[in-house]
Amino acid sequence: MIPIRDTIPSRTIPVVTYSLMALNTLVYLFQVTMGPDVESFLYLYGFVPAKFTLPQVAAYFSFSNKFISIISYMFLHGGLWHILGNMWFLYIFGDNVEEHFGALRFAGFYLLSGIASALLHFMLNPMSAIPTIGASGAIAGVMGAYFILYPSAKILTLIPIIIIPWFIEIPAFLFLGIWFIMQFFNATGSDAASGVAWWAHVGGFIAGIVMVKLDTKLPRTGADDKLKSITARKKSPGLQIIHLDLCTDDTLDLSGKIEINPLEAIAGTRKLVNIPWGFYKRMYRISVPPGVKNGGRIRLAGMGRAGSDGAKGDLYLTVEIKSKL
Repeated sequence: MIPIRDTIPSRTIPVVTYSLMALNTLVYLFQVTMGPDVESFLYLYGFVPAKFTLPQVAAYFSFSNKFISIISYMFLHGGLWHILGNMWFLYIFGDNVEEHFGALRFAGFYLLSGIASALLHFMLNPMSAIPTIGASGAIAGVMGAYFILYPSAKILTLIPIIIIPWFIEIPAFLFLGIWFIMQFFNATGSDAASGVAWWAHVGGFIAGIVMVKLDTKLPRTGADDKLKSITARKKSPGLQIIHLDLCTDDTLDLSGKIEINPLEAIAGTRKLVNIPWGFYKRMYRISVPPGVKNGGRIRLAGMGRAGSDGAKGDLYLTVEIKSKL
């Protein structure tokens, strides 16, 4: 299952999420330039439990390096697909969780999730001399928080069936629940030599859930509210999911709704929409003309139902202008 995006638009620009993605990417590009020296680099800044438990290993590392590695390991990756997968999941789930916590709290939440995932991995593999690297544990914390905060959200998911891409909306609690169960069973069925720190994923997910529960008990400052006003989005979501209805029982036409904000209504805009139809969910680029009014309709010719004679109806999208999305 490959998540494409969720159905809850964030009202603010997730500056911490984007910054984390940029920092991870820069560190990975630096790793690529290191050539054969990258292995010792990963051992130095990756999280290695044996640094803390085996004297013959600990002797090669300073006190500061041992504890810096508990954080630095989160920004290292073992290959292109490793970082692409991690950054994509952070992109999908990070914006809404950051909006909930606020930028500053989210930064702390992310780091604490990564630390918690490393600690669980350490407790279950204390003698491991294999470097643990990657943002997976911290991102698992983000996913755990999303699981609690937005269980009824839908995750637009790509399920490849041989060569046919099948798009389906899966409730967040189901998508993330399945993901967590897979991590748990992988963790119980493998050992540290497998090369994947499955228990780190489990630990991060659980830490995210716990910190969401604790967040309401901690005092808040006005700093995050100020940042939210600065980072408020000026545009409506670029990708929207259109839920279809029949215009009437005796027509082939379909209807749906598309949301824009007042500025987009004046200037016009283009949106990528996902339109469910049959077993497929198809992506289309929709142009919203400038000067459109609230309640106005956009006609998409030939995108309605097909009749028995082969004729096709139209799809009508009703424009909803919302000042806050």
